[in-house]
Amino acid sequence: FKGGDTCEYLLSSGRFLGEKVWQPHSCMMHKYKNSEAKNCLIDKHVVFIGDSRIRQLFYSFIKLINPQVKEEGIKHGNIPFEDKSASIKVDFLWYPEVNGSMRQRIKSWTEGSVAKPHIIVVGAATWSIKIHNGSNEALAQYKINITSIAPLLEKLAISSDVYWVLQDPVCEDMLSESRKMITNEKIDAYNEAAVRILNSSSRNSKAKVKVFSVSKLIAQETIMKSADGLHLPESSRDTNAMILMNVYCNKIMKPIDGSCCQPQPPLTLIQKIAFCFFTLSIIGYLIISLIHRNNYRKNKSCTDLESGEEKKPAISIPNVSTLEMLLHCFCKLGLIMTYFYLCDRANLFMKENKFYTHSSFFIPIAYILVLGVFYTENTKETKVLNREQTDEWKGWMQLVILIYHISGASTFLPVYMHIRVLVAAYLFQTGYGHFSYFWIKGDFGVYRVCQVLFRLNFLVVVLCIVMDRPYQFYYFVPLVTVWFMIIYATLALWPQIIQKKANGNCLWHFGLLLKLICLLTCIYFLSYSQGAFEKIFSFWPLSKCFELNGNVYEWWFRWKLDRYVVFHGMLFAFIYLALQKRQMISEGKGDPLFSNRVSNVLLFISIVSFLTYSIWASSCKNKTECNELHPSVSVVQILAFILIRNIPGSVRSVYSSFFAWFGKISLELFICQYHIWLAADTKGILVLIPGYPIFNVLVSTFIFVCVAHEISQITNDLAQIVVPKDNSTLLKRLLCIAGFFSGLHFFSAMQDQSRH
Repeated sequence: FKGGDTCEYLLSSGRFLGEKVWQPHSCMMHKYKNSEAKNCLIDKHVVFIGDSRIRQLFYSFIKLINPQVKEEGIKHGNIPFEDKSASIKVDFLWYPEVNGSMRQRIKSWTEGSVAKPHIIVVGAATWSIKIHNGSNEALAQYKINITSIAPLLEKLAISSDVYWVLQDPVCEDMLSESRKMITNEKIDAYNEAAVRILNSSSRNSKAKVKVFSVSKLIAQETIMKSADGLHLPESSRDTNAMILMNVYCNKIMKPIDGSCCQPQPPLTLIQKIAFCFFTLSIIGYLIISLIHRNNYRKNKSCTDLESGEEKKPAISIPNVSTLEMLLHCFCKLGLIMTYFYLCDRANLFMKENKFYTHSSFFIPIAYILVLGVFYTENTKETKVLNREQTDEWKGWMQLVILIYHISGASTFLPVYMHIRVLVAAYLFQTGYGHFSYFWIKGDFGVYRVCQVLFRLNFLVVVLCIVMDRPYQFYYFVPLVTVWFMIIYATLALWPQIIQKKANGNCLWHFGLLLKLICLLTCIYFLSYSQGAFEKIFSFWPLSKCFELNGNVYEWWFRWKLDRYVVFHGMLFAFIYLALQKRQMISEGKGDPLFSNRVSNVLLFISIVSFLTYSIWASSCKNKTECNELHPSVSVVQILAFILIRNIPGSVRSVYSSFFAWFGKISLELFICQYHIWLAADTKGILVLIPGYPIFNVLVSTFIFVCVAHEISQITNDLAQIVVPKDNSTLLKRLLCIAGFFSGLHFFSAMQDQSRH
């Protein structure tokens, strides 16, 4: 950890990812949209002073505000720009040399009650080299002039942001004859003089002129693409303008994916309370452990000095108490949450932007598939979608989704559409698994509901507190939670229809189908009635859970994207269990699911359907149009995969224990990646080891997987304590949980009030 200000890194260092994506050292750069740039610069006055290179930067900067601007101004004159809708003024002032005229203009802003610009960008040197034919006398005069200007710039820097742009290198072979005297050696000499003189007299950190030296690094990589060897290509100057926008606007707009120049967010009231709670848990656990250890030593067997025989302890070692287990879990959780906070809230570790290449996605995919094949074992049972198989399915899907996120593959539409199917497959399993449980067991008790809700939501609730994020931010957990409650309500409401009851009378099957049709009708209505959907989830306390940025639109979009797939999972479970009950399928070890002829036909149809969907997804040109079709057609590939995986008995009888292991902690992996594998709430990549990207991914992945596994264990242990089987004890626990959320709501309201 080098420390230092990320603004300095943004202005002075970085590298290209590919050809056009600039990656600052240690932090992430946000790509500002026109609306964001306007909101940041509202009522601001920006001034660019210098030569034709500064004019280039001026045009790239104002195009961030208004992309329709054309470069039609006077070449050797002042150029004004104004956006009246946001009261933004941006001026270019033509001062190609650092001389008395430039000094006089800058001095005018330091005198009297003249309004000072909020941002001042200055730079010039190449004209001095050109006019004076690169003479040493010109360099000496440049030093004198910049020495006279420096105190004025430092005075302005107290109240304004002042940037001195160093001169970019040139491509000497491409320069015209009239510019041959502008050499990189001369440019380096002028830059060295500027850096040495600027801020030499300033002791106040607020009165510092910021040196914009990163442009030199960008130019070194791209000047060969210049039209004349002197001026940067458009993509490079656009990068410079975006850097300038990040330096000024990140501290104002606080974009999630713009960590450069952002101060560490202050601890909220709820975070402070959580810190105290975890600290007390750690202290409490250590005290209890020491007491038990001392008791154990006192009761430890000792040797009788007279007989030489070993005496047994008078009492046995006591079992671990509920309190000790509770404190042990919170102790571990507190240490883990500290790591979460340090990774993604404190400015301790570096963060970098994602950059997609085909190799960064497909090579790891091939690698994990090969690993999965090497860990093939026989299943304990050979039923369709048995436990080992569903764990395997969750596991490989989760690994693919993780690779998709860290590689930034969402920019590649065919990959995005296939990943959408994997997310849909998770929800399909939600519908299939919960329907099967309620249908077969008929257990609609409170204990079952509380167990499921606790296991799904425990980690997310803790992260909402520690990381200061809304519940809807972790969108997948609210999604599966709501769908679980919908499945429960559909089957638990009168008349309760379960398999045992339906076996006695076939009419109950039609009753269940009627329930499913009603559910489908409600889903269809809500998917095409955004107003009704938003009204339902805008009521308190639902609004506190499902609002993001002040509205529930994001929740509606996420729900709508996979609106039918849970219903498809429920329907598939109903049909499969009905066929199984009537012994219409063969699930013996090594046996095909149906007769050979039927199995071969279904297998052929499944393979064709699977490939057809992949071809359609790969040919997608518009994400919006494909997302509209996705809810209706994603089930095709899901069902095709299930049939391909289960029709051949030899395939159904084996599974990959490697994938199944990851499948058991898939929910924890999905949630933990937000903060300790990725960074900036999934927008970037966490960098624990700078300069070694592959080694960094290996180390961060190892820690990430270990943490996810540990959290899974903690959740399981706490579920046994917090959600007991005894109804009276469970009721007391529920009252305590209600009190906890009431307190959380109270402190949240206090927090919001203090923010406003």
